[in-house]
Amino acid sequence: MKVLVIGAAGKSGEALVNEALAAGHKVTAFVRGTSQYKKENVRVITGDVLDAAAVDVAVAGQDAVIDALGGKTPWKVTTMETNAAHNIVDAMRRNGVRRLLKISVVGAGESVKNAGFFNEHVLMRTFLKGLLVDKAGMEAKIEGSNLDWTLVRPPMLTDHEKTGIARVLSTEGGEKAHKIGRTDLAAFIVQQLESGQYVRQAVTVTTT
Repeated sequence: MKVLVIGAAGKSGEALVNEALAAGHKVTAFVRGTSQYKKENVRVITGDVLDAAAVDVAVAGQDAVIDALGGKTPWKVTTMETNAAHNIVDAMRRNGVRRLLKISVVGAGESVKNAGFFNEHVLMRTFLKGLLVDKAGMEAKIEGSNLDWTLVRPPMLTDHEKTGIARVLSTEGGEKAHKIGRTDLAAFIVQQLESGQYVRQAVTVTTT
C-alpha cells in the first residue's frame, strides 16, 4: 500500500515509518522540515498540517493515511489536532482515500474507563487537561466523516523494545491500560491498514 505518515518525525511517527517499511508498504513522510528528516526508501513531503493545500498534496495518490500528530504541551488547550483532522479528512475526501488511522489517547471518550485511578483523577485533570480537549475535537471530526477510520487510544508510551503484544481492551470490562511501547503501538496500527476488524471503531490498546 501507499501509506502517508503524518507526524513522521516524532518518536511514534518514526516507529510507524519503520514498521510500515518492514511490512513492505511504500511510505510517504509528511514533516515540517526536510532538513531535519532523512530516511532511506521514504518519500518526504514538507508542509504544515494546518495548511490545507499542503495536506492535499501529501494525501493525493495514497491508499491510506496514518496520523501520528501529538502536541508538545498537553496541559495547554489548543485546537492543533482538531484543525489538522479537519484538513486531513477533507483532503482524503477530495482524493478518494478512505483508510485513516489516528493515534488518540486513553481518557478520550469511553476509554476513560480504561484509564486507571491516577490517570483519571490526577493526570487527566492537570497535565493532560488541554490535550484531552483537543483529542475530543479531533475524534469528533474523524468519527463524523464517512471514511474507514480507526482511532487508536494508547496509554503512556515508552521506548521499550518490541514485544509483539498489543491487547485491545473493552471499555466495559474494567481492565486498565498502563503502558505500551511505541514499536508495539506501531505494529498494531500497521496491521490494521489492511484489516477491517476495527473500522469505524475507537480502541484502547495496551501491553500492560
